[in-house]
Amino acid sequence: MFQTPLEDVRVGENRLGVGVAARLSRYLQVLTQAKKMGKDRISSQEIADYTNINATQIRRDLSNFGKFGKRGVGYSIDGLIGEIRKILRTQGQHNIALVGAGRLGQAIASSPIFAEHGITIAAVFDTDVRKLGTPVSGVEVTDYRRLKDVIREKNIVVGVLAVPAGAAQNAANDLVDAGVRIIFNYSEALLDLPEDVSVHTLNPAAELLHALYFHLT
Repeated sequence: MFQTPLEDVRVGENRLGVGVAARLSRYLQVLTQAKKMGKDRISSQEIADYTNINATQIRRDLSNFGKFGKRGVGYSIDGLIGEIRKILRTQGQHNIALVGAGRLGQAIASSPIFAEHGITIAAVFDTDVRKLGTPVSGVEVTDYRRLKDVIREKNIVVGVLAVPAGAAQNAANDLVDAGVRIIFNYSEALLDLPEDVSVHTLNPAAELLHALYFHLT
């Protein structure tokens, strides 16, 4: 299987569409930042201003899952964060593995966004013996040769690839063999993996080109 878009998210017996899941994730990001800024409530228009998603669409998305806000009052940020996390099934703690302890891997690991959403970088792997045992955001770098054992020990199902493109396919194969079923690929490699593995390639250059097209043409 080559790269696919975000897979649908189950809610009870139902499955969210790709677009709805993506928008809810963006709302959650805005809400989390608003809470850090000390805000207690937020309106659909404020969320729209930060996401460039129409306020009517935001209200429609949220109303599909219940009555979370009041006209003229807005939404409780704490309450809405909790509800969206339930919808996206992201409550609790989730362990992920980072492959690559170079500059990119260190930058990814140092981002506070993981902890804010209950995500823990439980293991960091590298093949460079000079990095082994050194801390990356509080996690000691482990020998790549121990990847499969550590992933199984720590019940990790998500892997993040921060390796050169030439090493990405082999690293992805090893992650899958160890039981990982979700991979975030920060390399430029096109990964060929089994159908039951969800691959998300993050390419800042592609995002920039997309933004330039819509804002400069």
